[in-house]
Amino acid sequence: MKNNILKTGFVMILAMTIASFTTVAEKSVNVKDSNISWKGYKVTGSHEGTITLSKGTLMFDDNNNLTGGNFTMDMSSITVTDLKAGEGKEKLEGHLKSDDFFGVNNHKQATFSINKVDGKNGTYRVYGDLTIKGITKPATFQMIVKDNMASASFKIDRTKYDIRYGSASFFDDLKDKAIYDEFDLNVNLKF
Repeated sequence: MKNNILKTGFVMILAMTIASFTTVAEKSVNVKDSNISWKGYKVTGSHEGTITLSKGTLMFDDNNNLTGGNFTMDMSSITVTDLKAGEGKEKLEGHLKSDDFFGVNNHKQATFSINKVDGKNGTYRVYGDLTIKGITKPATFQMIVKDNMASASFKIDRTKYDIRYGSASFFDDLKDKAIYDEFDLNVNLKF
């Protein structure tokens, strides 16, 4: 019994000692040089645009491996880039900001917080929490970190965040007016 207590104590002291020598470097994301783009799909085509990053940080260990981080998107900045003024650009941007979609009057920000990271040498599997419209759901994706850039591309099921407008999963007889539930998010973070 004493032997087991001593072993447990030794392991705990060793773990705390190793942890005390491991430092975490927090690097701020350069929001001006970073970009986030999105692409949504409907039966008759697609639309794409951008969202401005308002702040973000990435954390790295002594070996420069990604260990954590978070970033915040300004949802009121959502723009459509595949349409020009007068072609419905303003109307679509207004609709995306409305309660039918992202409801930016009440939900100005969307956030992602990294909870766990697997991998090394620039290729990682990131596990975290994505919050859109005040609803938080787990999200997992691959992130590549090279030089001073972190990049990720992944799909988001909008219906998990109560964005059901035009979803054939919830409404019948939409025919060619249906909008697919998943949209693409491409993130490039410069730090």
